[in-house]
Parts: sequence; C-alpha cells; structure tokens
Amino acid sequence: MIRLRDVHLTLASSAGPVHILRGVDLDVATGTSLSVVGPSGSGKSSLLAIIGGIEQPTKGSVEVAGTDLGRLDEDGLALFRRQRVGVLFQSFHLIPTMTALENVALPLELAGKRDAFERAKAGLAEVGLEQRFEHYPTQLSGGEQQRVALARALANEPQLLLADEPTGNLDRTTGRQVTQLIFEARERHKATLFLITHDPALASLCDETRRMSDGRLDERAVEESRLVSAAS
Repeated sequence: MIRLRDVHLTLASSAGPVHILRGVDLDVATGTSLSVVGPSGSGKSSLLAIIGGIEQPTKGSVEVAGTDLGRLDEDGLALFRRQRVGVLFQSFHLIPTMTALENVALPLELAGKRDAFERAKAGLAEVGLEQRFEHYPTQLSGGEQQRVALARALANEPQLLLADEPTGNLDRTTGRQVTQLIFEARERHKATLFLITHDPALASLCDETRRMSDGRLDERAVEESRLVSAAS
C-alpha cells in the first residue's frame, strides 16, 4: 500500500535550508495499521502529508496504492486524494458554515455521487450521529465534531486512512470512544491506517509502531512494552 524510498523534504528559510525529512524508507502492507510516534517537530506530520499527496518531497520516491505520486501533477494529486485517501486531523477541519450532513456530503458531491446526501446520512449513522444531521460544528462537542470528520474521511471509501493526532484535542474518555470508532470503521472499510500520535496506548493498538526522530524513521518497530512503560 505504501512504499517510500529515500524520501527527503527540505524547506527554505531566512536562516538557511531546514531539513524536515532525511532519507525515510517505509513499507506498509495493504490492510494493516501503522502508528508513528516521536517528539513534536520530528517530521511526523510532514511524512503523513507526503504519503497523502498533500506535500511533495524534495527527493525520493513515493508510491501509494500502486500509484507513483511523483508522476502526478496538482490535478492528478487532487484526484488521487479524492479517490484513494481519507484524512483525519487533530483540529477536525470542518467547514463552520455547513451542517454535519453537508460536511460529510461535500467530498461525495465533488466526486460526482448522485446519492451524496443519502450516503452522508449513512456515514453519520455509522458513527452514532443520526440526531445531528442539521447541527453546525459550533453546536457539536469536540468528540462529535471528530466523529463528523471521521464520517467525512470515510465517505468515499478510501483505501488509505491517514490520522494525525485524531484524539489530541479530546479528553481521555471521549478519546477512547473516538479511537474505538476509528478502528471499527477501518475494519469495516478494509482500509490501511497510517496513524500519528503522542498517545502510547493508541499507538499500541496498531499492528506496528515506528519512532521518528530528527526527520528519520527508526528501522525497527517499537515494542509495545516499551511504549507502555514510557507512559507510566
């Protein structure tokens, strides 16, 4: 599903070049789940953006779902994301002037689905929000907003689900509820999951965990016992 080789990302700044990613190699098999942990500023979110075709690397090859992203222009990348990728952010990124139903229906409408609103209703029902179709984001709790965002991310039945600190803005109880929904939805949709988190308990739910530091990804998987002990 995901194959990265020698991926670098360097950004210009007034103080000189900033090396965000420094030669990342990564393989993630179809249908599996991988979590990436590490300190803030280590390059985790940039890595996710490159995998999702949101950011382009300075050097290296990126292949996702059999597609070489380096061969796509901006329109091609947008189409790729629409058809293959769902993204779940820490800060929800819902459109405030749209209802929950409209937020979920939007990617379906952009994809030309005639039954966009019916499918959006089914998606919201899947995450337990049957009574919130007409509510705006400001009328929803943080957990409800993240459930809307999850329904939207899964609306087009993506092959790959990218989650960037999906419980970072939620309290512990709500975070557990959203976590359960993410993994249940992933199983139903048979999606590959790439997850960034600072939460060792959440990371340990994935099939494998890797640690990122200073733009590099550790070659070996992080042992669950080490993650749990670090949290205690």
